Amino acid sequence: MTNPIKSARVQFGVALAAATFSLGALPAVAQDYIARIGHLESEQQSRHIHLAKVAELVSERTDGAVEFQIFPQGQMGNQRQMTEGVQLGTLEGTVSPAAFLGGFNPVVSVLDIPYLLPDDAEEAQALREGPFGQALLDSFDSRGIVGLALWPNGKKNFTSNAPLDNIAEFADQKFRVMDSRILIEQFSQLGASAIALPFGELYTSLQTGVIDGQENPLDTILRMKFYEVQDYLVVSDHGAMEDVVLFNPMWWESLPEEYRTVIEEAFAEVVPELTAHKAAAVADALAEIEATGETNVRIADEAERAALREKLYEPTKAAYIEMAGEEGANLIAIYEEQMAE
Repeated sequence: MTNPIKSARVQFGVALAAATFSLGALPAVAQDYIARIGHLESEQQSRHIHLAKVAELVSERTDGAVEFQIFPQGQMGNQRQMTEGVQLGTLEGTVSPAAFLGGFNPVVSVLDIPYLLPDDAEEAQALREGPFGQALLDSFDSRGIVGLALWPNGKKNFTSNAPLDNIAEFADQKFRVMDSRILIEQFSQLGASAIALPFGELYTSLQTGVIDGQENPLDTILRMKFYEVQDYLVVSDHGAMEDVVLFNPMWWESLPEEYRTVIEEAFAEVVPELTAHKAAAVADALAEIEATGETNVRIADEAERAALREKLYEPTKAAYIEMAGEEGANLIAIYEEQMAE
């Protein structure tokens, strides 16, 4: 008579052996490296569109081993929360406006200096990719974050409810600024007052006359409808709006070297397309603002921009070095040497 318990054990052993054999015959599964990357812009804006392009390139070139999961519009928190999350490892990456990082890393506030970057897109990119850009990114190392790349995200322009026909007319006007010593010095040199206000209060403050003017990229001026409450717009392109690509160091170091190279190259590769996309968005925004007829629009010529730079560069540089100390002074020296070349 067959022992049912022994028979069951035999059947289980055969099944286990078959399963073990089958598992052993399977190819090894490639290790996945997943990075959740948060940012503040919408899915229709340049930053998100080209982050998606980078994600596609990285997945393709690592045969799917590295996956970027992108979370736009502050889904992972405000920028401070995302930056701290990347530092602590609760988030793998973020693409942040440099202007939001000054409190975390004062060195990055060099980008607040007016007319720091050349107007020519290729020359500006050479600055980002050269010794200056690398030194700026390296400054994040001591803050516990990997600074991987600088991305262009437009330039700021002046608007006001009072005329801005020349430099002299800035005097005695009140402008909203982000809380930046360099930006406060910028307006001080123009004879204007700088008032630090939260972005969410800007429209109402312009509408009620708490302040006279502000500075922002053209697409922001359109999207936030600042043109509705501003009579004058000067396309000055005086302030660089740069993005900084940041990764958690533990996640970054966990990647094989060839994957890190793929990611670095993908972020660099899309810059010309990103620059063109942003330029088109800015041109469209300017056309829309002009079409409303609500704002007097003036394009600052090269001579006016050169005069503004000459007036503003040295004082704002001094304010930056006072704030950023030796690190800032060293970065300025690298910048000036590269610009001289």
